[in-house]
Amino acid sequence: MIDYWQLLLLGAIAGFTIFLGLPVAVLQNLSPKKKGFLNAFALGILVFLIIDVFSHGWETASTAATNASAGKGSIENAVIDLAALFGGIAIGLLGLVFYETKLMTKSFPQILSLDNLKEGDDHLHKLFHEANAYKLAMMIAIGIGAHNFSEGLAIGQSYVAGEIGLAIILIIGFGAHNTTEGFGIAGPLTGILKKPNAKFLAKVGLIGGGPTFVGTMLGSLWISDVAYILFLSMAGGALVYVSMLMYNTGRRQTTNNILMIGIFVGLCAGFITDLIVTLGGA
Repeated sequence: MIDYWQLLLLGAIAGFTIFLGLPVAVLQNLSPKKKGFLNAFALGILVFLIIDVFSHGWETASTAATNASAGKGSIENAVIDLAALFGGIAIGLLGLVFYETKLMTKSFPQILSLDNLKEGDDHLHKLFHEANAYKLAMMIAIGIGAHNFSEGLAIGQSYVAGEIGLAIILIIGFGAHNTTEGFGIAGPLTGILKKPNAKFLAKVGLIGGGPTFVGTMLGSLWISDVAYILFLSMAGGALVYVSMLMYNTGRRQTTNNILMIGIFVGLCAGFITDLIVTLGGA
């Protein structure tokens, strides 16, 4: 039996294992093929997370709708759950569109597009690439942070429901998973000329991993299917947007064969780490 403060400590550990994957960002002198593969591997991890969060959110919402249709549940609850699902997707997906167009462009002005750069403009090309690499890493951290918040909610709500064993298993599984998520954030930063400093890595680590702790704390206060569905779908919407950006970047970096192999390996890594939770009976 663990007490409440031990739960919060373990929730924090589960989130901050994301820092174990971030040192990949400081790797230098990578060939284009290796860098393309690493980014594709990170994309594969994000694709797995999309599958994972939407499957859990849809399962809860569709069950409420099925029960309402069969007369075993409230129609009002079913409508609210479905609204939370679709509303969360809209917030996560369209919210990042707003964030990029209104906020990120202020921090990372795009001087020229890649299509307008001449072959001799190597310096401008590198500046453009590095600015977008940092922007992409930050957006991945935000998407993963939303996902990790929902994971924290699951940990906290398992605890408050009396499922202590499940809560511990989720902490172990999510902790292992967050290590690979750290790599997903670091992927776009590998091999760039301006090596990311400790301050930036600490910032994206807190954005990506900190919400696991916050979600654990808030989730332990009450049980709410609506909140669970809402934050899962927000995470899924955010990850869809980020994944599309990573795919477009990957197509410019490497061949389609390497891109697909990297995505395949990343998907496998995601399923294998998630298997820890499944084998534990969760």
